[in-house]
Parts: sequence; structure tokens; C-alpha cells
Amino acid sequence: MGNLMMSLQAVTQWEVLLLMLIGVIMGIIFGSIPGFTITMAVALTLPFSFGLEPLSGIALMMGVWLGGASGGLISSILLGIPGTPSSVATTFDGFPMAKKGEPGRALAIGLWSSFFGSLIGGAILIIGAPLLSQWAIQFGPWEFFALMVLGLSAIASLGNGSLIKGILAGLLGMFFGMFGLDPVLGTERFTFGAVSMMAGFSYLPVLIGIFAFSQLLSEIGKHSGGKSEVDTKISLSYPIGKTLKDMGGSFVNVIRSSIIGTIIGALPGAGSSIANIMSYDVAKKLSKKPELYGTGTKDGVIAAETANNSSEGGALIPTLALGIPGSAVTVMMMGALLVHGIQPGPYFFVSQPVLAYGIFLSFFISAILMLVVQSLGIRLFLKINDIPMHFLLPVVIILCALGSFALNNRVFDIWVLLLFGVIGYLMKNSGFSLPAFVLGIILGPLTEENLRRAVATSSDLTLFFTRPLSGVILVLAILSILYGIITEIRYTKKMKQLETESSSDL
Repeated sequence: MGNLMMSLQAVTQWEVLLLMLIGVIMGIIFGSIPGFTITMAVALTLPFSFGLEPLSGIALMMGVWLGGASGGLISSILLGIPGTPSSVATTFDGFPMAKKGEPGRALAIGLWSSFFGSLIGGAILIIGAPLLSQWAIQFGPWEFFALMVLGLSAIASLGNGSLIKGILAGLLGMFFGMFGLDPVLGTERFTFGAVSMMAGFSYLPVLIGIFAFSQLLSEIGKHSGGKSEVDTKISLSYPIGKTLKDMGGSFVNVIRSSIIGTIIGALPGAGSSIANIMSYDVAKKLSKKPELYGTGTKDGVIAAETANNSSEGGALIPTLALGIPGSAVTVMMMGALLVHGIQPGPYFFVSQPVLAYGIFLSFFISAILMLVVQSLGIRLFLKINDIPMHFLLPVVIILCALGSFALNNRVFDIWVLLLFGVIGYLMKNSGFSLPAFVLGIILGPLTEENLRRAVATSSDLTLFFTRPLSGVILVLAILSILYGIITEIRYTKKMKQLETESSSDL
């Protein structure tokens, strides 16, 4: 209780609340612009978090994350264009509702669904993460190695439908993670005699380059600006009482979709985009009137948006409790903690209890701020789409460079940014997974270190399989790979089927 009160006191300081508010606004802006992703927005805030206290930095990123997760519904509903990949299913019923003259109702239902999804996902996070970490605190190097292998097995789910490309991306990431000094012997590896390479590649410019700069390169030439195509005279407001009544009438849908989103979010590599689609599919199959889905039913919007935001809480569970990022955004959350010298994992809740509870509280406060800010400024956020992209891109490029330079005040990190930006751009255009690549960079060195620690302790390699926890985790890693293959196949087929059905109903 003492740690909780200390966390509450830290999170409710006006500086931290202001950072969360700024983060929410920035997240909604990025989420509402088609082509700009949540991952890109969080990557841009990463350098700012380095100059802050750990809790303040994470609170800022949390605001961006939850704001972006709900910001995608604006263009999804009013333009029929998903603002983020996690808002794809929102367009299936949100856009038809807007076309039928109910844009305000669709936006209100989507916004409150996002809010309730965040609350439920956050509640499960608070209960599940500490319990999981208590179990994992018994681990030795064999179990930690198996755990890292389990994390790397998420590559199967991050391969964009291709297991081979996912594995290759992960292996390439592990290769770049080997640059610098040997973690055990301290000998140089791939430093090429350069002093700046002794510590390897810093996470910050790598993450910004892979997720933000590569996206900017992709966006150059795609957009020329223009108007949002939304009638500025239409009403985008809807009474709160009627919205809550709509939500209450779909109580089972809200709870079910939140649980689905949290579970999928907790699976490394699954993410909110899969939760968004799968929750919509389950809601349609269990509905008494499935024929209404795709024509503008509130239940379709509720299922998609509730799962979308609840998955964010689920993604934090393996990140904080096991040190295995549950999504691309939590990869950067973990990177931010590592920059501050804090290692997420089984000992996180023991060594950093105030920070752990602070992260939980910032999750809930960011959800509340998201609800308030988006309710008040939804028309303004929509206007962001009117800004020509050739004005936005240079600003974001400069922020990327400044953020990378600020880490160590050296030009070398800007070159790292450019290098990994180009690598990310080429990988994305070739169908390789960027999260799988980054997962390899972060977990690769940890996997190597624990493997060598285990072998140094005992040369008996059968211990990896005969120790109960280690053996079970390795089996789970195999099952995770199989699950990733099956899920990607089903997800691709289902998304095509849903888009076809939605198009035929319009």
C-alpha cells in the first residue's frame, strides 16, 4: 500500500500530468492521420523520455500510446480510411454509420468503447503482471534463456504472413545486436576499430530509425495534402447519456471484446490490429443479427474499438513481468527503461515497485485524458488532415535527428539513425517485419548472455529440457511458432473475407 501511495503521489504531480496530456494530444494527432502510426509517434517521444525521470518518460509515452490507439477511429469513421492498422475493423461499421447520418453517434460509441477497453485491459494488467513476475522470479539462467527463446518465437507472428521473412528479420536483428563488446569476455566484436562502436548501437537511434524514419521515407511522395472531405457543418456531437445507454445495451459485447483484446495483446507479436479484427469476427459470429454487421451497427464499432484499446494493457503484461515485449510499442517502452538502466522482467516489481505501480496508474490516467481530450477536440484533430504532408514531413525528420543526437551528443548516432532508417525502409518494402528485427536486436544479446551463463554453470545441455520450468517454456516456444503460423494464415483470410463482405453491403 505504501508503494501504491508513493506512485500515486508521483503520477499526480502537475509535471507528470502535463506530460501525459501532451502525449495524449500528440497520439491522437498521429493516430488521426492515415499513414502515421502509433509506433512512429511513440518512437518520436522516446528521445524526450531519456531526459526525464523514468516514470515521467513512460507516462509521456503512455499518453501517446493510448491517444494514438483511439485517434485512429476519427478517420476510420468519418473518412472510411483507417488512421492506424489497429482501426481497420472500425471502418466496417463506423463509416456506414457516418454515411447514414450518425457520425456523432459512431464517434461517441467508438471513443467510449476505447475508454472502457482501456479500463478493463488495465485492470487485468494490474492483476496479471505481478502474479506472472512472482512465478518467474524463481528462474535461473536456463529458464531465462528459455524465456528469451519464447520471446524470439514471437517472430513467427511478426513475419507479415511469411515465417521465413520473419525468421530472417529476427536473425538480422540478432546480428546487429552482437556489435560492440562481448557481454561475458569483454572482447571487441564488429567494432572495426572505432571507439564509437565499442558500446554497440544505442537503442534510441535504432528504434527511431526503424520505426519513425523508415515510415517517413515511405510517406514521401504518397501524400500531397488536401482537404479532409468531411462536411464541416455536420454535427459530430452526441449526448453522453445516450452513448452510455448504447454501451449498456451491449454490456456482454464490451466485456467479451475487452477480454479477447487483452489476451491477444498479451501474446508477443499479436498486437492490436489482430485483436481489432478477431474481436469483430467473434462479435459477428455470436450476434443474433450477424447480417447487420457491415451496414452500420453499433456492436461492430464497440467490438473493434474495445478490443483495440484493451490489447494495449495486455501487451504490457509480458513486457513488465517477463521482459518480453508484447507489441512494437512495448518494444520501445522496454527500450526507454533500458536506456535508464532499468531491466523489465521478473525482478522489476521487486526492485522498482514504485515505478511499476506508477506505470499502472499512468495507464488509467492516460485513458481518462484520452476520453476528455478527444471529446472536446475531435473536430480540430480532424483538421490535421488538411495540413499538406510536405509541411509535416520535414518537421518530423528534424525531430528524428535531434532526438538521436540528444542521447550522447554525438553525430555518430545520427548516422545510426540514417542507417537503420534505410534498413527499415528496404525491409518494409520487401515484406520483412520491423518488429521482428527490433525484437532480435533487444532479445538477442540477452539470449546469448543467459545461454553462456547456463553453460558456464553446468556443461550439461540436457538441463535446458529436464528442468521443469525451462522445459515447459521451450515447449511453449515451439507452440508459439505453430500458433503464429496458423494465426497469420487465418488472419489474412479473415480480413479479406470481412473486407469483401463489408464492400458488398455498402
